[in-house]
Amino acid sequence: MPAAAVRKSANPAKPRKLPAKKAERLQTILDALDLLYPNVTCALHHTNAWELLVATILSAQCTDERVNKVTPGLFQKYRSIKAFATVPQAELAQDIHSTGFFNNKAKSIIGAANKILNEFNGEIPQDIDKLLTVPGAARKTANVVLGTAFGIASGVVVDTHVQRICQRLELTKETDPVKIERDLVAILPQDRWIQFSHQVIHFGRGICVARKPKCAECPLHTICRAPDKTVP
Repeated sequence: MPAAAVRKSANPAKPRKLPAKKAERLQTILDALDLLYPNVTCALHHTNAWELLVATILSAQCTDERVNKVTPGLFQKYRSIKAFATVPQAELAQDIHSTGFFNNKAKSIIGAANKILNEFNGEIPQDIDKLLTVPGAARKTANVVLGTAFGIASGVVVDTHVQRICQRLELTKETDPVKIERDLVAILPQDRWIQFSHQVIHFGRGICVARKPKCAECPLHTICRAPDKTVP
């Protein structure tokens, strides 16, 4: 999403001032990601905020590719939030079976639909604290929905790719996603929070893969000090 389209909070966060060398290193990373992925967005297919919420819940412990195979038929069968709110859990679990953890995901989606209908007048809340009260919407999910559907920079999405690569590039030493997000929002300009996550996720899928990273193709290999680098 273009930076100009990003909606910030009423009290926009200011990134921590870094020492010159660390600031230069961070800018090198951001510039490289911009060149590689100038216009990326969320890989989950959706046409509205509700569909994105459902898709993001389904994506837990599942690939986006698998979710994108399931959701077209799912949204064709259940055309409204009300339809999801009233479906028997066993039936929905069967519909989403291939995404894994289908019973818990079905329970979360039905609970989310009822919460949104009963407490938010059928609208996805555009406030991080309210959205976090919706079943299935932990911080990662809430940040995905607010950032992608509404352009609201509520935080930085930390999935397994973001966690692994930000540790690898020494942007954080933490292992807990909440603490990693805290480190990232402290150093990144707020108008980069949404785009940064999408870029790093694509980077982790295409170049800096978990097994045998493609270091020869990586524009950041000169500043990367990871022990498993495959180029000097």
